[in-house]
Amino acid sequence: MPSRGTRDVLPAESRVRARIEAAAARLMARYGFGRITTPTFEETEVFVRGVGTSTDIVRKEMYTFTDRGGRSLTLRPEGTAPVARAFAEHGMHKLPAPVKLWYLAPMFRFEAPQSGRFREHWQVGAEAFGSEDPLLDAEMITLLADLYADLGVPGVRLRLSSLGDPATRGPYRDLLVAHVEARAAGFGEEERMRLRDNPMRLFDSKDPHVQEVMAGAPRLADHLSEEARAHHDRVKGALDALGIAYEEDPTLVRGLDYYTRTVFEFTCDRLGAQSGIGGGGRYDGLVADLGGPPTPGVGFGTGVERITLALEAAGADADGAVVDCYLAVPDPALRPGLMPLVRELRRAGVRCESDLRGRGLKAMLRHAAGLGARLCVIVGPREHQEGMATVRDMRSGEQHEVPLGRLVEHVRGAVA
Repeated sequence: MPSRGTRDVLPAESRVRARIEAAAARLMARYGFGRITTPTFEETEVFVRGVGTSTDIVRKEMYTFTDRGGRSLTLRPEGTAPVARAFAEHGMHKLPAPVKLWYLAPMFRFEAPQSGRFREHWQVGAEAFGSEDPLLDAEMITLLADLYADLGVPGVRLRLSSLGDPATRGPYRDLLVAHVEARAAGFGEEERMRLRDNPMRLFDSKDPHVQEVMAGAPRLADHLSEEARAHHDRVKGALDALGIAYEEDPTLVRGLDYYTRTVFEFTCDRLGAQSGIGGGGRYDGLVADLGGPPTPGVGFGTGVERITLALEAAGADADGAVVDCYLAVPDPALRPGLMPLVRELRRAGVRCESDLRGRGLKAMLRHAAGLGARLCVIVGPREHQEGMATVRDMRSGEQHEVPLGRLVEHVRGAVA
């Protein structure tokens, strides 16, 4: 039966995803991040307290169940709150700050499946705790920009804004609510709920009437406190110094209540109307909300499926190859004795395959080509008797003979 909002990941896509994971691991190490793994499900209260009761995630998207002990548990819908919970629970505030953590993990949300968005989806995320410095915000943005650049994701753009601080948000909320309430005739139940619980989320509405109302709404960027504006200006100054292009978007809001001050989102032109590919921001009150000491934090998440879709739209793949080298042994009597050679090549780091169906030589060469092998090593009766192997370059068709005793070294060098 077909899955509902989830899907299988087949080998071709798995190779692309492996490249994403490898690139993320390399980059995170360069930036000083250590990998963390949190449980697939948490106590529901982690997300209610951390993400916020007014969010769509908590109100209608979480997979929540009661276990046999009567505890309410929830499959992880996002990565930041569990990492913040782990930070607080394990006393990581005692470590040298900023404490930098990253993860690659599945997330679960009950929402309408769309292109590149599934109810079970994977996310690369990074969180940094213990510093309010705007330069850390800029570093996190740069890290995500570098990940997209390293992977060759095309058409990436950065949107940037500030959600201010508590001194900003209260007075601004009053202004926004007054503007919207005077024009709220015709709002649906969903929009009225947002107006009551989190009016800034109305900037995200797809309803034409709501969009018209919000087009004339006051902008938070025009009402920042001096401290929040200074923070935002320093983030922008750092991005300018780093050569990171951005577009200031005062309507940018994130779907999670814990964000304060810096918020950002990367979009990708290749993804169509649903162009968001990753984003994040600062969340200085989250750790305290989850029972830890007051600790500033900033982080991001980016969807693996979204990156994969963007790469596919650009015609990108991993290297397209399943193997580096294919060992073709036409004589069935020789195959058992040459199996150790396949093992030697694999232990030397070479992706190696051989025939396991009794094919003839021409069929073996077709098999090698289908697997994307760069080299085909042919050992027939003559080569075996002379202690040689014929090495064929599958791209150029050129071939030459190599002594069997030097074959592993030769192949490893050729495919490196």
